[in-house]
Amino acid sequence: MEPFPQNPQASPVNQRRKWSTKEDVVLISAWLNTSKDAIVSTDQKAGAFWKRIVDYVNSSPQLSGAVPREWSQCKQRWGRINEQVCKFVGCYEAAVREQASGQNENDVMKAAHDIFLNDIGIKFTLEHCWRELRFDQKWKSLGVAKDGPKEKRKEVVEEMAEEEAADVRPPGVKACKAAKRKRQGYDEIHGMLAVKKEIQKQKLLERLLAKDPTHLSANEITLMDKLISEMI
Repeated sequence: MEPFPQNPQASPVNQRRKWSTKEDVVLISAWLNTSKDAIVSTDQKAGAFWKRIVDYVNSSPQLSGAVPREWSQCKQRWGRINEQVCKFVGCYEAAVREQASGQNENDVMKAAHDIFLNDIGIKFTLEHCWRELRFDQKWKSLGVAKDGPKEKRKEVVEEMAEEEAADVRPPGVKACKAAKRKRQGYDEIHGMLAVKKEIQKQKLLERLLAKDPTHLSANEITLMDKLISEMI
């Protein structure tokens, strides 16, 4: 199994250097392209995986003139991005579900940030990363659509109009409505469970990638390859 590339001369100062927004965007692009490479995605070992990413980052024209990064820096930064963006996805979905009439996207984003701060205890400072990842399948919101509340209000108006046109309430309407609301509740729960399952898979993959590849068992390698292939 190929070990992680080492650089014994890596500068401690360089390791503590803050990541810029541009570097974050390039790192995200590197991870997405490497993890979805159909040629190597199901056969690449952890060491080779991060070597490809750091090579991608350091050779990017967007970072021309910047101090090169080490694989360990890229791996650590990606872990932070992945963890916080996954948590923010849930906060954003909650904000969308609670979106009131008249609120716009800016209101929803502010609410999502407030939920994140309240639940996690820190400010979410990686919105630029979330915007890069939000439409990728792994991080795509599986909950209520952006115009969900408006669609629900439209359904209520249409149902009231139909009842007024009939002049009388048909037998069993209340029971039918209750069943419909129950189904909608089940759909929302299934969506939340699907998001939770995807987050659990991501965390498991991150734990496997964080291990020294020389200490991985055959079953762990098989599981890691399976998780990577499922996410492309």
